[in-house]
Amino acid sequence: MDLRTKYEIPGNAVITIAGTVGVGKSTMTNTLAKALGFRTSLEKVDTNPYLDKFYADFERWSFHLQIYFLAERFKEQKRIFEYGGGFVQDRSIYEDTGIFAKMHYEKGTMSEVDYQTYTSLFEAMVMTPYFPHPDLLIYLEGSIDDVVSRIRERGRPMEQQTPIDYWLEMHERYENWINTFNGCPVLRLNINDYDIIDNDSSIEPIIERIAYFIRKSQLLKK
Repeated sequence: MDLRTKYEIPGNAVITIAGTVGVGKSTMTNTLAKALGFRTSLEKVDTNPYLDKFYADFERWSFHLQIYFLAERFKEQKRIFEYGGGFVQDRSIYEDTGIFAKMHYEKGTMSEVDYQTYTSLFEAMVMTPYFPHPDLLIYLEGSIDDVVSRIRERGRPMEQQTPIDYWLEMHERYENWINTFNGCPVLRLNINDYDIIDNDSSIEPIIERIAYFIRKSQLLKK
């Protein structure tokens, strides 16, 4: 019996993985999708025309980057639900406004006009009853030391060259964001509590917890 059937996870479920850079979102997305027999929805970093420019000049490119991410994630969310679900998604659309755009506005690397334009667009596209929200958001968390260590070990060159103060602030902002997030049910996983790279069987306890959270959420909706 496969794990999705064993734990009675709906075949049309949509699970989103969230967390700061370095926590292993892509690894979790691929491993979980394989275990459940779901499709993956991965962040398209290599085809992003703004990412390298952004890391070189936050102030000039932050607005462009956020608009690009918003458009791509919105299109991807629509695609997922047109397929009928059965997806694990790398990074949520909610992080863009709750963390990144807000951070650049507060730090002065996004103008007030650009920030208002971005947030108005986000609210019109996402914060409506018509937008298909995920069944569960899995938040991967770890200490700042663990996160920075992982970035130094296997981060992209542009991430490794980014000052550590940026990652310290990002870590704090992620923690503040998830503590108030209520867009969909949340399952928090500490990255030190499992090892899905070297131990395949460690994904099953995670799937058991996912099933519990989805069932609980469905009961609350009734």
